[in-house]
Amino acid sequence: MGEKEISKAVIKRLPRYYRYLGELMDSGVERISSGELSKRMHVTASQIRQDLNNFGGFGQQGYGYNVQYLYEEIGKILGLDKRHNMIIIGAGNLGQAIANYENFETRGFITKAMFDKNPELSGMKVRGIEVHGMDELEDYIVSNDIHIAALAIPKAGAIVVAQRLVNCGIKAIWNFAHTDLNLPKDVMVENVHLSESLMRLSYKINSYEQEHRK
Repeated sequence: MGEKEISKAVIKRLPRYYRYLGELMDSGVERISSGELSKRMHVTASQIRQDLNNFGGFGQQGYGYNVQYLYEEIGKILGLDKRHNMIIIGAGNLGQAIANYENFETRGFITKAMFDKNPELSGMKVRGIEVHGMDELEDYIVSNDIHIAALAIPKAGAIVVAQRLVNCGIKAIWNFAHTDLNLPKDVMVENVHLSESLMRLSYKINSYEQEHRK
C-alpha cells in the first residue's frame, strides 16, 4: 500500500463498509458485487470500487467480493485486529454511557478504568470498571499500557487534562469535550461534538420542511 495518502472521506466510509459487511455475514451472504453493495449502502458502485482500490482492491471483475474476507481486511485496515486499552476521563452520565457500551470490546477497545475529579465517585464501578481519582492518572497510564483516552468532561478542564495525557505518552484522544484541542501533530484526536451533530439534524429537518411547503 506504500505511503499513499488516503482521503478523510474514504476513511470516514470504512467503518460503514465494515458494519454493512458484518450484517451481510450475519445474514449468511458469502459474496456480493459492488452494485449490490451500492444498493444497500446508497453509495455508487464506482465509489465503492474507488475506495477499496486505495488499499489494493479486494474484488474480482464478474465475481464480486468475498464478504468475510473483505470484512476481515477492512478490520485490519481500521486496526480492529488489535487490542486497544482505553481509559475514560469523566465518570458523569456521558462517561458512564461510554463505559456501559459493551460492543466496544468486541472491536478490541477495552476500557480499563475511569477517572473523575469528584472524590465521592472514587471506588465506584460501572460495569465492573473502577473509577479512580485524577491524582492516580499518570501512574495508571504508565503501568497499564493505555493507548486511548476518552475525554467525557466539560470543556473548561479538557485542555489541561489533555495536556496531562500527552505528557504521559497518550497518542490518541477521543474528545467529547465541546472544545478543540491544540496538541502536538503526533497526537491523534477524534472530536465528537454531539450538539453539532444535533444541529446538522435540525438543518435537515428545516430543509425538508421548507422543500415540502413549496
